[in-house]
Amino acid sequence: MAGNQLSNNVVNLVGKLVSDLEYNHELFGEVFYRTTMEVPRLSESKDLLPLTISERLIQGLDIKRGTRLQVEGQLRSYNRVTEDGKRHLVLTVFVRDLKVIGDDVVVKNPNEIFLDGYICKKPVYRSTPFGREITDLLIAVNRAYKKSDYIPVIAWGRNARYSEKLEIGNRIRLWGRVQSREYQKKISEDEVVTKTAYEVSISKMEKVEADEKAAEQL
Repeated sequence: MAGNQLSNNVVNLVGKLVSDLEYNHELFGEVFYRTTMEVPRLSESKDLLPLTISERLIQGLDIKRGTRLQVEGQLRSYNRVTEDGKRHLVLTVFVRDLKVIGDDVVVKNPNEIFLDGYICKKPVYRSTPFGREITDLLIAVNRAYKKSDYIPVIAWGRNARYSEKLEIGNRIRLWGRVQSREYQKKISEDEVVTKTAYEVSISKMEKVEADEKAAEQL
């Protein structure tokens, strides 16, 4: 439900940590750590996804590089100001619960996300070099304390054609997976760096009509 910030943004991941825990920040005396999880795809490639974990969740656990985890959380965003003063959107999976599991535990789908949010930027429809249809979306998902997370989303094929017609302010629900994608950025005439972008790839989506929205607010 849009009014329930615990259920309008749900991520479930299973994978191995490929980095040790590092201090990230402290809030009201609670320390948070960052790490990276390697999550397999059905295509046998992998996504490298950033996690933010509270110290309260790992007390008494041996969490380190190579640990296999099952986590539940939310995909959150924040703005980081670069050295040149520009704002850069940063995404992370904020872990709300976790469990250490063994390599023998089989999970059918190790990467699932559900979002219920609003279109906040005009959708951009395009075709890939291989001729696949794709639409880029930016979704605002409400969070507690009047905050919002801004999440890049991509739709393919039939969903791309459908979402191309969506308008700013439309509310949608979507199901899919969180993915990482490397790209090249030119810094100067002689320097090109490899960076990683994170986004949600849609497998299923639906538009929430105005009458349903009004009913949920009653």
